[in-house]
Amino acid sequence: MKLNFNDYEPKDVIRIIREWTGLTQEEFAKTINKKKRTIQDYEAGKCRYYAETLKLICKVHNIEITINKK
Repeated sequence: MKLNFNDYEPKDVIRIIREWTGLTQEEFAKTINKKKRTIQDYEAGKCRYYAETLKLICKVHNIEITINKK
């Protein structure tokens, strides 16, 4: 699956990927060794995630993300 990061808010990227996987927040969190609360906070925009977290999510879930210069 492919996703253009520039088309979405950072908080929405995590939610979209999780929904594509068909996993609950708790199940998704386990796949990347995080807590459910962390995923909830990412999706709500309450905390930011690092590029390393996004790279791990992409690797684990076979997602390709493109980021274009503005």
